[in-house]
Amino acid sequence: MAKNSDLQQLPFTLEDPDLLHNKSYVNGKFIDSSTGNRFQIIDPGTGKPWASCPDCTAADVEPAVQSAHAAFRIYSKFTPSRRAQLLLKWHQLIVAAREDLARILVHETGKTLAEARGEIDYATTFSWWFVGEAERGVHGSTVVSAIPGRRGVVIKQPIGVAAALVPWNFPIALVLRKAAAALAAGCTMVAKTSPETPLTAVCLAHLASKAGFPPGTLNVLTTSLENTPGVAEALCVHPLVKKVTFTGSTRVGKIISGLCSQNLKKTTLELGGNCPFIVFDDANVEQALGQLMALKWRHAGQACITSNRVFVQSGIYDAFVEELVKRSASSLRLGHGMHEETTLGALTTPRGLDKAEELYQDAVAKGAKTALGRGKREDGDGYFMAPTILTEMTDDMAMTHEEIFAPVLGVYRFETEEEVLRRANDTPYGLAGYVFTKNVDRQWRMFENLEAGMIGLNAGNSSAAETPFGGIKDSGHGKESGKDVAINEYLITKTGTMAIENHY
Repeated sequence: MAKNSDLQQLPFTLEDPDLLHNKSYVNGKFIDSSTGNRFQIIDPGTGKPWASCPDCTAADVEPAVQSAHAAFRIYSKFTPSRRAQLLLKWHQLIVAAREDLARILVHETGKTLAEARGEIDYATTFSWWFVGEAERGVHGSTVVSAIPGRRGVVIKQPIGVAAALVPWNFPIALVLRKAAAALAAGCTMVAKTSPETPLTAVCLAHLASKAGFPPGTLNVLTTSLENTPGVAEALCVHPLVKKVTFTGSTRVGKIISGLCSQNLKKTTLELGGNCPFIVFDDANVEQALGQLMALKWRHAGQACITSNRVFVQSGIYDAFVEELVKRSASSLRLGHGMHEETTLGALTTPRGLDKAEELYQDAVAKGAKTALGRGKREDGDGYFMAPTILTEMTDDMAMTHEEIFAPVLGVYRFETEEEVLRRANDTPYGLAGYVFTKNVDRQWRMFENLEAGMIGLNAGNSSAAETPFGGIKDSGHGKESGKDVAINEYLITKTGTMAIENHY
């Protein structure tokens, strides 16, 4: 195990050195694990450790949950207006810490500094949105009963302690999307970070305390890859945890669902994707290419809603591929995320490189042609792979059926709308899809018939705080963000029936 780092030899500078602490955060305090063990945080851009964190185990879950439960008894009584004021102060503190958070994020995830800043800007749309939802989203109703002399009254109340199991690809955005909704509803939360990206989450919890949230309202447990399953399971089965929100793979999501079913715990699961990106002959090719470039290469392809399968109609296939290769080759520059000229950073884990190489080799063995790149990791330090584009893809290749979390892109040829709809839907996943066409009737048909929870129509990434985010099929259930929808994931509904005596 790594020794306790004093963070005095950081590879970057911070405007506010007090922001960064290499501890877990429980009940308003920075703490070590019960064992005293720690694990290393690796900079993906160098492959070298730069900090360490407490390696919490299942034994550390109990005090964190008890702290959150005690805080819930206090915080759940706060008025919606008071919760909104606290959320606004938290939001302002996060915005003020943007540059420091971005530097930390680069060294946790490997993404470029521009992408790190972009993630924080995106993340704070959620903290801002739920400032308003705290007041407008927790409303009941009254109902005139079908039975004379009765009225129905519906109220909504916070469900209790929530647990958040957060991935490494967008650690700030996904902590905020989950925690801001929970806190707006009046819940408290225990977040278990990914082993790769624990420090930014601790920063957010620290800023929540500075904003005035009661101790224990937002707790963060850091843990290694080895101990992650035990900590996650302890949170899922704890009787005081009433809601679990998880973002990650479908395989793990099914395990989480099974654990939570033991005591019928409410869940929100945002799982794997196999998102089709469909370009018809009549599309605005310039528009489609621009959206694809931004969508696919962001964070080296490590986004659940990235374009996993690019389908291009045969009439424009060759010209589209030629321009895609040209733009990718000329605009993408590999390097450490802190270097100004870098536009494509490192993958976050070496496991991602292993999987990408396997998928590439399988596709080439089955007839795919390499139009750009070589489908191999780069020599030297860090977890890098140059952008790789494959053409003449077929449906029997592993890339067609497995999520690609890497800068590897396959382009498929199709002939008709009916054909591409069938092929796009031929997957157990249903997270997102993208359609480019100027035929309005076709837009509506594809919107209604594509089996996905989110559809971009002449648009790429469509995730926004004001609209529901979530998938169908094996991509999970429940929604994060959106008006009324996300906050309801953290509320229970009570129905009261009132008898009215008539005296006239």
